Amino acid sequence: MTETCFLEGRGELREWRDAARRFLLAGIEPQHIDWRLRSEAQGLFDDDPSDTRDLAVTNPDRQIHVPPAFLKLADAVVCHSDPGRFALLYRLLYRLLQDRHLLDVKSDVDVVSAYKMQKSIGRDYHKMTAFVRFKELPLAPGVAGRRRFFAWFEPDHFIVARVAPFFQRRFTDMDWIIATPKGSASWDGDSLRTTTGPATKPDVKDDTEELWRTYYASIFNPARLKVKMMMTEMPKKYWKNLPEADLIPGLIAGAEASVIDMARRQASEPLPFHHRLQEAAARVPAMPAPTAGTIDALREEARHCSRCDLHCRATQTVFGEGPADARVMIVGEQPGDHEDLAGHPFVGPAGRVFDNALSLAGIERHRLYVTNAVKHFKYEPRGKRRIHQRPNMGEVQQCRWWLTQEIDLVKPRLIVAMGATALFSLIDRKDRLDDVRGRPIRMDAERTLFVTVHPSYLLRIPDEGRKAQELGRFHDDMAHVARLAS
Repeated sequence: MTETCFLEGRGELREWRDAARRFLLAGIEPQHIDWRLRSEAQGLFDDDPSDTRDLAVTNPDRQIHVPPAFLKLADAVVCHSDPGRFALLYRLLYRLLQDRHLLDVKSDVDVVSAYKMQKSIGRDYHKMTAFVRFKELPLAPGVAGRRRFFAWFEPDHFIVARVAPFFQRRFTDMDWIIATPKGSASWDGDSLRTTTGPATKPDVKDDTEELWRTYYASIFNPARLKVKMMMTEMPKKYWKNLPEADLIPGLIAGAEASVIDMARRQASEPLPFHHRLQEAAARVPAMPAPTAGTIDALREEARHCSRCDLHCRATQTVFGEGPADARVMIVGEQPGDHEDLAGHPFVGPAGRVFDNALSLAGIERHRLYVTNAVKHFKYEPRGKRRIHQRPNMGEVQQCRWWLTQEIDLVKPRLIVAMGATALFSLIDRKDRLDDVRGRPIRMDAERTLFVTVHPSYLLRIPDEGRKAQELGRFHDDMAHVARLAS
C-alpha cells in the first residue's frame, strides 16, 4: 500500500522532518511513499491530506540518530524546487539508518543528486545577495521616520528565509521588503519576518536608478571584459530586474573601440590625479644628500645595488642599522620575508628570538650595529608563501663588498657572526660552526670575532627538548658577547 504525503514545500525543514519521522516509526519503506505538494490537493480533499498521525507505529521506542552532515544537507535540499527532493531525502534517511557513512560515498547516485541540489541552493543564495536592487519608497509628506526600501527578485528555489538574515545584517539601519514569487522578507528595525506565499511584482520607480546606471557605466572596464564569464556570473534571466542591464549590450559592443581609445590616450595623457601628485611632491622639502664616506651614504648607494641577481626579485635592499661607531657588529645571513617587506634587519620571528636573547644578556640592541652578509631576500615562491633559500657562495662573495665597507666605516671592536653564511662572509673559509663556536677569535690587533648559531636555526628544531637545550646555549653565547663587549 502506498502512503501519500502532501507538504507545503516552501523550504521548511521541520515540515518534512516531522512527516519523515512518522513514516520511519511506522516502518514505511521509501518506495511506498508518494510525496506531493499541498497545492496539488486543492479542491480534492477537505481535510489535511498530509496528516500522518494515524499511521500504525511499529516501533514507538525507536531512536532515530543521523549524522549532523545529513541535517545540514537536508536543510538545503528542502529549499530546492525539484518535486523529487522529499523522496530523495527520505531514501537517504532510510539508508543512513543502515549505513551511517553513506554520505561519504561520493559515487552513490542519491548522494550525488543531493549534493548537486545543495550546490544549486548555494548558487541561488549568492545570486540573490548579488542582484537584489533596492528602490526607495518615499515617506508621506510631513512624515519623518526611517527610510523605506523595496526590492523584487526571482529566485530559482525557496531560499528567502535562508537569505533574509544576510540582508538584515547588511541593511539593519533601514526598513525594507524583498518580495519574490517564492516568498517575501521584511525588516522594520526590530523584527525580521518572512512569508512563504508568492508575491506579485509591483510597479515601483526610483529616482536614483539613473544615478546607479551612471555609476555602472563609469566603472565598466572594457580592457577586462570577459563576456562568457559575465554571462555565467550574471545570467540574462536577472537582467530584467537590474536598472543597469539595458546598458550592457552597448557596453559590450563598444568595448573594443574603447580599449583602442584608452591605449591611444595612455600615450599622451597622464594618469588620473597625476598633476596633483606632482604638485604635492614639489612641496615636500628635498632631503640633503648624505655626506660622502659615511654609513648613510653607503646605505643610500646600496639601495640601488644590482651586483647579483637577487635584487631582481627582492622588495628592497635591507641594509645594516645601528650607531655608526658601534663597538659590536652583528652579522646574520640574509633578510627574511618580514625583513624584506619592512626594510629593517631582524624584525621577523628570528629577530624576536634574537631580541629576547639580548634582553636576557643585558645587551641594548640600539647600541649594536646589526646587518647581514647578503642584503637581498632569496626565496622560492610556493603558493602565496615565499620560502627562504640559502644564498650561494657566489652571492655571498658579491655582497661581501658592502659588508667590508660597513666594517671599515663602523670599526667595531667585536664582530658576532651568526651562522655559517655569516662566518664565510667574514673569513672566506668554510669552517665547521661547532669547531669555532663560542670562543673569541682574534681577527687583527683591534678586532675580535665571535661565532654562534643563527636564531632561525633554533626555530627549525622539531624536538622541543633539544630546542630548549639549543636555545639555552644561544643565550649563553649572548651572555659571552656581553662580557666581551664590556
